[in-house]
Amino acid sequence: MTSDLPVLLAAVSILSAVHLAFQARHVGWSRMKHKIMPPTVTGPPEFERTFRAHQNSVESYSIFLVVLWISGIFFNEVLAAFGGLLYIVGREMYFTGYIRESKKRLPGFYLVLCALLFLTVMATVGIIQSFLDKYLNIRLL
Repeated sequence: MTSDLPVLLAAVSILSAVHLAFQARHVGWSRMKHKIMPPTVTGPPEFERTFRAHQNSVESYSIFLVVLWISGIFFNEVLAAFGGLLYIVGREMYFTGYIRESKKRLPGFYLVLCALLFLTVMATVGIIQSFLDKYLNIRLL
């Protein structure tokens, strides 16, 4: 193996996948607790909030992975990994807050948004910088 492999990006990706799986398991526990059999997605408010919180995580997961890897490869792996960890922390805050009460999801939501914005800006700057360097022989940084 070479030392230039994106180990931090891979580690954050695995951690995020395990986190998403944990959230899915939490939905399963909530199903058992409230006796809600699939494919039903309605029931007591606690179950519906748990289900929605997990679904929201699933819905944004592909965006997260894309900007994580692009920002890490094209801009800076350490900063991207940091942004990825912020995203995971924000997702956990969002998930646990949403289960308790829908308004309590907001601090986690804002942290997730900031992390995604941070990663997206890094990815965009990295791509532009790489494009200019590779195709126009212009080095900005």
